[in-house]
Amino acid sequence: MITVVSYNLRKHAAAGELVELVHRHDVDVLCLQEVDTTDMPDRIGGLVLADATRQNRLGLAIYYRENGFKAGESRTFSLKKSLHDIVLKPADERMLGLQLRDIDDGTDFIVASFHAAPLTALNSLRRHQIRAALKELSTLGKGDPILMVGDFNYPVFKENLGQVVRESGYELSLSDARTYTRYKFFRGHYDFATSSGFEISQVTTLPQGASDHLPILVTAKPFSRKKPFAA
Repeated sequence: MITVVSYNLRKHAAAGELVELVHRHDVDVLCLQEVDTTDMPDRIGGLVLADATRQNRLGLAIYYRENGFKAGESRTFSLKKSLHDIVLKPADERMLGLQLRDIDDGTDFIVASFHAAPLTALNSLRRHQIRAALKELSTLGKGDPILMVGDFNYPVFKENLGQVVRESGYELSLSDARTYTRYKFFRGHYDFATSSGFEISQVTTLPQGASDHLPILVTAKPFSRKKPFAA
């Protein structure tokens, strides 16, 4: 069983909460969005930085527990841009994937941090991004279990999203409480998990901090599939 936290830091505002968050919830993998990639430490608690996006200052990062897992290949992905992205250029890389191996049992799996286009874009564009992201991840591990978490910016009409996710061979898992509170009209579930080859035990919304997003804690178990990958 692994524990994965996904957290949108709201332009890095919640970065100071991460050490306590990791210790309190015994986090194995930390997936971040809206992180200042020029101001991130190599380690947070017992976690080590695996990789971060580079083409935009506010981007994505993944940390993992070094004494429990071994990192393989990591890869960033650029997805179809919204008008917001084209005009303001806030984020070109909207997904970061990482291959990990459980040191104890040799199971390989992939985790990914994802950040969809903002609410100014259409849901159809976000569905396109999500579908493309899931397809790209399948090329990283060649059949490994995959868990993609992050800020999907998709508070309504999740039936359409769920259908897209299922058609891509994944499951959609919402948390037990809403994850966004900044604007009353837009409050809802923005941050959740999509998975393939994982047994999702629980997705829990954690208490709010300095961000307008609440972190989520995913407890999951990858189905065993052992094979070598490059160090």
